[in-house]
Amino acid sequence: MTTARLVLKPLTESDAEEMVGVLGAPELYTFIGGEPPTLEALQARYARLAIGRSPDGSQEWVNWIARRAEDGVAVGTVQATVADGGRHADVAWVVGAAWQGRGYAVEAASALVAWLRERGVAEIGANIHPGHTASARVAERIGLAPTGELDDEGEQRWRAQGAPGQTVDEDPERTEKTR
Repeated sequence: MTTARLVLKPLTESDAEEMVGVLGAPELYTFIGGEPPTLEALQARYARLAIGRSPDGSQEWVNWIARRAEDGVAVGTVQATVADGGRHADVAWVVGAAWQGRGYAVEAASALVAWLRERGVAEIGANIHPGHTASARVAERIGLAPTGELDDEGEQRWRAQGAPGQTVDEDPERTEKTR
């Protein structure tokens, strides 16, 4: 999948070597928890995710590396967990600290949401830490709104507004930092 400035490609285990650097800044984990992954841990995770589905087959896993179209440099990831027979998807995004504030999160997440809508996904959601204003702005820009519901980890539940096929704002100049 291609956007104005990005190429989104399914992740592979071999992407871990480059992505360990992209995901290496400790500040990325302020709101999402955890710590920067080791190369070995990221390789193992990507090997599991590259399968594209949960072990029981009830979920489809969509995991893409977002790369700049101009030079192929990885800037982050977008992902969706598709469930309920393809009717529901939870989305997430992470942009490396060095590439934040440039609109990459909105651009990549917008493309993911449009792709999900084209496949007939009716409900799109995300969980965002209440203090993570940058991710909240990304969520708003891709057509999600807070529900007032909190998940078990205290994150705010966001859901899509509007009907499938809704246009989302892909203006990269208006985006703040994301995860």
